[in-house]
Amino acid sequence: MPEPTPVQWADIVQQLGAEIAGPLSAALEQIQNLATTGQIDRRGLRLLRRSVDDARTAGMLGQQLARLASGRLRLNRERQHLTQMLRSVLAQRSRETQARGVQVRQSLKPVEIWADGALLFALLNALMDWALANTHSSVDLRLDLTPWPVKARLSCRFAHRSLDLLGDDAEPQGESPGLDSLAWRLLEQTAITLGVLPLREQDSGITLLTLEFNQLAPDEAPPPDSTHARLEAEAERMGGNSRPLAGCQLLILSANRELRTEAQAAVRHMGMLVDVVGSVAEAEQFCREGLPHALLFDAALMNEALLQLIAAVTRDAPDFSFVEMFDGEHRTQLSTATRDGVARISRRHLPDALPSLLMFELAKRT
Repeated sequence: MPEPTPVQWADIVQQLGAEIAGPLSAALEQIQNLATTGQIDRRGLRLLRRSVDDARTAGMLGQQLARLASGRLRLNRERQHLTQMLRSVLAQRSRETQARGVQVRQSLKPVEIWADGALLFALLNALMDWALANTHSSVDLRLDLTPWPVKARLSCRFAHRSLDLLGDDAEPQGESPGLDSLAWRLLEQTAITLGVLPLREQDSGITLLTLEFNQLAPDEAPPPDSTHARLEAEAERMGGNSRPLAGCQLLILSANRELRTEAQAAVRHMGMLVDVVGSVAEAEQFCREGLPHALLFDAALMNEALLQLIAAVTRDAPDFSFVEMFDGEHRTQLSTATRDGVARISRRHLPDALPSLLMFELAKRT
């Protein structure tokens, strides 16, 4: 499958600049109004926050695209249960789909493939990002096998125009610019990097994207990589890539500003998208709008409300990663070694142990 040419990458960089500059210009306008009048209403504050969030999202997408373009990725192909992983992604994002009022309809046959787990997980999330941002209807997902040659085929269908306009035959120019946004670029390039063919069709306001996976994993087939090659690839992923968790989202919950700063500093080199909140109520609101990939929280805030939040998130996303920080002495524990499935770490071990701990915990998703 052909990789993007330098000209195509130049177009992507130009698009990245535009998708960052647009929201920041809107934010600057709101800030200038605030500086002039000395006040901002609810609507203005909402617009300012949306603009900053849009620019931040574009920056995160650019970061992930840069990782794909670096040429330093080494894929660790293993047997992956595509159906289970897709269901896990949908469960993790169920709060977001409900908040958007989008129904996700599924028709998924059991399929196993050979693929890099982390990149496959990123592809499925990129698919959902793109579909949810553009749909005016439900999102229909279908996973099946083609008769011959046998391939796994994941299709995603949704209306990219308002349902009231679907009767119109003409497709207005520029009706859905989001279909070709950075989110699409990331989805497309992630698929290509995985060796997956993305086929996109648009007709009368309906978009159909089909992802074809050629490398199925029949029971009798040996793994494509030897044990030695697998360990070498894992070592490269853990140490050779300077931003191993680029694109993953971490939420830090602590009322202690210094602790939040220390936690952020410990993961800064990992390329994660990091958000911070100071209370359990803020964390609940954040998760209601869309789950991050991991929650790093201060043990001092443990109370009934936080326990309820952990239980609710676990119901929606059983493989979600929780890490509890202790201010005093505490040995580092992986979630697999604790009764409640929550990893634990001492504050003084954050700089040296937190990155490795998060690498292990987030690997559970794949």
